[in-house]
Amino acid sequence: MGYDDTLYLKILRDTWGYSDFRGIQRDIIRSIAEGKDTLGLMPTGGGKSLTFQVPALAMEGVCIVITPLIALMKDQVDNLRRRQVLAAAIYSGMSRQEIVKTLENCVLGHTKILYVSPERIGSELFQTKLAHIKVSFITIDEAHCISQWGYDFRPSYLHIADIRRIKPDAPILALTATATTEVIDDIQEQLKFKEKNVYRMSFERKNLAYVVRSSDNKMQQLIHILNSISGSAIVYVRSRKLAKEISEYILNNNISATFYHAGLEHSTKDERQKKWHDDEVRVMVATNAFGMGIDKPDVRVVIHISCPDSIEAYFQEAGRAGRDGKKAYAVLLYDRGDRTKLVKRIAQEFPDKKEICRVYEHVAYYLQIAAGSGYGRTFRFEIEKFCRIFHHYPVIVNSALKILTRAGYLEYDVDPDSRTRVKFTLERDQLYMLHDTTPNEEAVITTMLREYSGLFVDYHFIEIAFIAHASGLTQQQVYLILTSLSQRRILHFIPERSVPLLTYTRDRVLPEEIVISKTVYEERKAQFEKRIESIINYAENDTVCRSRQLLRYFGETRTEDCQQCDVCLAHQKTPQSYKKAFNQALKAIKEMLADGEKHSITELNKITLNQDAKDEALEYLVNEEVIGVKYNDIYLKK
Repeated sequence: MGYDDTLYLKILRDTWGYSDFRGIQRDIIRSIAEGKDTLGLMPTGGGKSLTFQVPALAMEGVCIVITPLIALMKDQVDNLRRRQVLAAAIYSGMSRQEIVKTLENCVLGHTKILYVSPERIGSELFQTKLAHIKVSFITIDEAHCISQWGYDFRPSYLHIADIRRIKPDAPILALTATATTEVIDDIQEQLKFKEKNVYRMSFERKNLAYVVRSSDNKMQQLIHILNSISGSAIVYVRSRKLAKEISEYILNNNISATFYHAGLEHSTKDERQKKWHDDEVRVMVATNAFGMGIDKPDVRVVIHISCPDSIEAYFQEAGRAGRDGKKAYAVLLYDRGDRTKLVKRIAQEFPDKKEICRVYEHVAYYLQIAAGSGYGRTFRFEIEKFCRIFHHYPVIVNSALKILTRAGYLEYDVDPDSRTRVKFTLERDQLYMLHDTTPNEEAVITTMLREYSGLFVDYHFIEIAFIAHASGLTQQQVYLILTSLSQRRILHFIPERSVPLLTYTRDRVLPEEIVISKTVYEERKAQFEKRIESIINYAENDTVCRSRQLLRYFGETRTEDCQQCDVCLAHQKTPQSYKKAFNQALKAIKEMLADGEKHSITELNKITLNQDAKDEALEYLVNEEVIGVKYNDIYLKK
């Protein structure tokens, strides 16, 4: 069909109310409209969704959008439907009947945009129906997840190659907000791009000041920052336990706060996120489970108490501040113990191969899987109980199971969608004969019968928040009513509980038969070590502008000092005479190395300038990769 600017602008204006595209949106849309495989690198808040939603309405067929963010998926479908766009979603937890109905609508042309979780695309049902769907193009959100070298690799993303085989003529649109040069190449290779085709926006955030604060008392520093910077805030921590503790500490210092992590029920997560989003609570203390899909533009500060294990993770989380374009801050609190903790994570993420084999063997004992059997069987895997019985550390078991997943022995799903389920145990006639129910109980029963069908036949997924809203009760009241009705055997209520699932993807083998390849272990470990080294360098390098350090990591070399990070501000405070000496030292070192030869560092002593200025100038040139250092020699890099 090709690209028609008039048509695409009309769709943008009529459906979303925007007068024109911004940034690289038009370039990406034109590329996909012309049938080209396309990779778009856009920072969070750069308008990624419009790059597939607009062409989806202009092109014939269904646009399939693969995203791991179920909450975001639901929100986008709701938003699109409000705009009269035919949108639907398929994700873990839906019944087979619901999935079939959704896919049939796609076959019949009653859907323009179909969101699918990566776990679903590997199913036989989805792939069978897909063959009969006219697909306009396929969008992969969070595309870095498909890269073996990405910081957030997900094995489920590898199923995307199956879709490419079923629909070879449908162009691919891959979108991501964080990717190194190596990952950019790998994404295109994994998705079988017909030719390389990348559009990128600068990741520079001019309104965001990056700060690293070295402190032996992080809690004191945290309160100081929250008292100094007004407005909404996110505090990122490493563990669920810390999230609760730090939230309570902030509350005790008279600042409103709540906490969020993957272990909370959906209804609790939704309630806390809404209170924070609506400014009823100022500070959200959270693990990295909180963030993807956040659409709050006025976050004034993001503080990391725990140091993430990659620049990618830090950049993405820090980037949730200041999306409204106003001044905001991203602060990393760093102390002497952080380097040790970061290095320790390497051994935690990549346990010894013998330990991985021990975990595999003990899992088989725990699940009672005999050698030569188990293929295709799925189990709920209570990791804490397993660790107590076999004396393992949970973090090591978690890492071992992920490595065994990559090696092809298991599939370990740490966050399955295990929503709340209900089934009536009484017959419909018996239900109407009940006389001891309260008005609130009747309101909940009536709401469920009105909104959900088949509750007398089978278990059905329900939303407590939805029932609460429809019946005029609180979520806590609905939860307690369902618990009471379950105890009285009126219905069976299974509350949400997220327990990992473990599936044998091949029959159990003996420990000595396990093969963990170099690609699965050694190469990925080296990559992880590199990422750890990068985040340590960022935290400890106080001579190069923070923004420039981050941008250079993502391959942007033509950048300027931001003039607002802690490094730039420290340079601005430097007395004029020292700055002059620093610049003279820079010039003298470059002149000394201009002959292209290696020179001993001791030769710098012959340069009669301020020693501190010389030391800082040398460190600056090394960090900027202008010069190299080998043993005691320095040389100009080409």
